[in-house]
Amino acid sequence: MAEEVSNKQVVLKNYVTGYPKESDMQIMTSSIKLKIPEGTQNAVLLKNLYLSCDPYMRGRMTKLDTPSFAPSFQPGEPLSGYGVVKILDSTHPNYKKGDLAWGFTGWEEYTLAVDPQALIKIEQTDLPLSYYTGILGMPGVTAYAGFYELCSPKKGEYFYASAASGAVGQIVGQLAKLLGCYVVGSAGSKEKVDLLKNKFGFDEAFNYKEEPDFDAALKRYFLEGIDIYFENVGGKMLDAVLLNMRIRERIISHCHFLM
Repeated sequence: MAEEVSNKQVVLKNYVTGYPKESDMQIMTSSIKLKIPEGTQNAVLLKNLYLSCDPYMRGRMTKLDTPSFAPSFQPGEPLSGYGVVKILDSTHPNYKKGDLAWGFTGWEEYTLAVDPQALIKIEQTDLPLSYYTGILGMPGVTAYAGFYELCSPKKGEYFYASAASGAVGQIVGQLAKLLGCYVVGSAGSKEKVDLLKNKFGFDEAFNYKEEPDFDAALKRYFLEGIDIYFENVGGKMLDAVLLNMRIRERIISHCHFLM
């Protein structure tokens, strides 16, 4: 007889308008058996160890009228996102009991996943597992692939990242700095700007909320224009960047790399 345990879940209560409120979600407790149901093929039973709270999840809390790469959450169902998991039981040929993995899972203590295509087995366990929600997970993969594989960066180039203190922005800025680029980032508070300059090693950073003219702000930091723009915000900032790009420039949007 399989052991049955309680399963605490973070459930979307209502679709969100404006900023998310605590009342839009609720903690619920269900029960789950620590054994995959008999006859269920290509499934894994997961113990969720770490969960990542990512910006794209806000969009999924809204009822979307058009198709999206990330569909809306369903009210009454647990949220889902990236996390680090341990395999408790498996009928999938790629996983066995005791394996560790990172990828898509539920915001709950235990998740039964059928045909888990969005999981990647963790082979290296000599680093903290929490790193697989950051630099070794989706943000790190997005930053690395976007910068090295698509931007074709060169030492000495002028690099700009918006939302630079975010999970992806802070990593890609440090990669650019390590390569020898001149690196500038923008963020939305003095504290974030200080982090970019004093902790993450950016050459310059500015608070876009204090800039009445984005075009003028970029010209202040890029006298000769921008070679690479890592795009995270769109809108008026992207419009201003387009006026300041050099010949053979590259613009990459990190949204294209969400797994």
